[in-house]
Amino acid sequence: MLHPRQFGVNEAWILFCVNEEPIHTEVDGDFHCMVLMDAASCFILGMEMTSVLEAEMPAAQVRQLLEVGRAQGQQLPRTLFVVKGSGNRETAREAVGMGIEVVAVEEGELLVFTSSARELFSEHMREDR
Repeated sequence: MLHPRQFGVNEAWILFCVNEEPIHTEVDGDFHCMVLMDAASCFILGMEMTSVLEAEMPAAQVRQLLEVGRAQGQQLPRTLFVVKGSGNRETAREAVGMGIEVVAVEEGELLVFTSSARELFSEHMREDR
């Protein structure tokens, strides 16, 4: 089981969808909020909204998010964890092109990292309604 203590800061990052239900907008449709998090500190490095109509996060958004992470952390990680089976071909292509190893894991293995962020995001969304 993965745990933040296993990593040094900027050694590994995690890319995950923070919202459980799509975020609805009247003008632009529904979105997922993709979050990039440092595995050691659980610090959120950046986020991108991506349309639920997309099968996966577009390459340009992946690259932008990784660059935002690099600016925050002053370096790129060695490893990027993604959720297995969630359409990560573009993510893998972009990350590998930047010298990052991509590791797909079951969503349950990332809960120790992601659950607090998801809970806070959910609370924030409920308050905005």
